[in-house]
Amino acid sequence: MEANMSKRKEPGRSLRIKVISMGNAEVGKSCIIKRYCEKRFVSKYLATIGIDYGVTVRNEFYKDTQGVILVYDVGQKDSFDALDAWLAEMKQELGPHGNMENIIFVVCANKIDCTKHRCVDESEGRLWAESKGFLYFETSAQTGEGINEMFQTFYVSIVDLCENGGKRPTTNSSASFTKEQADAIRRIRNSKDSWDMLGVKPGASRDEVNKAYRKLAVLLHPDKCVAPGSEDAFKAVVNARTALLKNIK
Repeated sequence: MEANMSKRKEPGRSLRIKVISMGNAEVGKSCIIKRYCEKRFVSKYLATIGIDYGVTVRNEFYKDTQGVILVYDVGQKDSFDALDAWLAEMKQELGPHGNMENIIFVVCANKIDCTKHRCVDESEGRLWAESKGFLYFETSAQTGEGINEMFQTFYVSIVDLCENGGKRPTTNSSASFTKEQADAIRRIRNSKDSWDMLGVKPGASRDEVNKAYRKLAVLLHPDKCVAPGSEDAFKAVVNARTALLKNIK
C-alpha cells in the first residue's frame, strides 16, 4: 500500500510513502484498507499475495517500508499471539542492516463490532502495543469505527518521521511504563492460580507470600503505574494474597 501526502510544512509538495499491513489470514487487513480508501466493506474473503502465496513472495515487501499496520482479530487469540512472529519475520527479512526502530507501527484491534466473540480485551492489546512504542487503535472494518482516526494518526506520524530525517520521534517510541511493569501484568493475566500470580511455589510460607505481594504491589500500585491493565492486575494481586493467607497457618 502506497500513499501520496502533502507535507504540512511545505504545502504543494507531495510525499511518497510505503506502508504495508501484516497479520494472520482473515483478520481484516484488506477490509480495513478498503473501508478507508473506498468507504465500503467487503464481507467475502479476498486472497492476498502476502498470506496466500507464502513468505517467499512476502519478503519482497519489507524493504524500504516507513509504516506498518499490524492487524489482529479481537475474537481470535491466536491472531493476537502471532503478532510477535510477524515482527520477528520482518526483522529477519530486513537483515542485520535493517532498522525497525525508525518505522512507524500501528496496531489495529479489529472486528470490535463482534462483541460477543471478543477474547482479547483492550487493555491486553494496548499493553502489548504501547510497551513496544507502537500506536494502538480499536477498529471495525465493517462499521468503519476507528478507521479514519487510525489512518490520520498513522500518516501524521509517518510525515513526522520523514521530516525528522527518517528517525522515529521520541514521543512515539517511549512508553509511560517500564518493561518490568508490562511483563508483570502479562504474567498475572496469564497465571494459572493465586500461587502463580504472586510468583511463589505452592506451599510457600506467609512471609514468602507477603514478600512477593509487596514487590508486586509497589510495582503495580495505581499511584505509580499507568500501564494498561495495571489496575486490574493490582486488584488481582490483592485478592490472590488474601486467598492464600486464609489457607496458610
